[in-house]
Amino acid sequence: MGIQEDIKELKDLLIKQEEVKGKKKWKFPWGKKVGKGQMKKNYVTVLLLMENGVYDFKKYNIEDQTITHDLIPRLATTGHVMHDKEGNPMIILPNWSVEPFSPLEHSQKSLINGTNTNGYKILIAKMKAEAVSSKKEIGGIFKWIIGLGLAALIGYALITGGKG
Repeated sequence: MGIQEDIKELKDLLIKQEEVKGKKKWKFPWGKKVGKGQMKKNYVTVLLLMENGVYDFKKYNIEDQTITHDLIPRLATTGHVMHDKEGNPMIILPNWSVEPFSPLEHSQKSLINGTNTNGYKILIAKMKAEAVSSKKEIGGIFKWIIGLGLAALIGYALITGGKG
């Protein structure tokens, strides 16, 4: 390899590293992430939502499908526990409710209410497909006119012998 190719490869590597640095990965707050050992003991990270809009992270142990927050037992069934890509369990718990946020129930309610985005995604995909395929082809009559014009030009050139 030449020096120019080496320099080009180094520039490409630097550009890729800058792009990776720009993307920040979301992390649990320090000490609030549940480790593998704690997962085996049924611990879960709980995102507490207060009445005034403030949130906080805590770790709780799930016992008999409940967790105890402020001396009040709260539900913590499998329908309420969410997992990220690494498998870290988390529950969203409003402080004013005994029942945590359930993604499954919320999804079903949005289907009933008509606020689910699944239908819109299908409609947008259909609209994009139609927009791409909506090119109008040249009409049949227009093709015949162009063909007859070319035939007349060729015929005229043959009759006159190309002099004209």
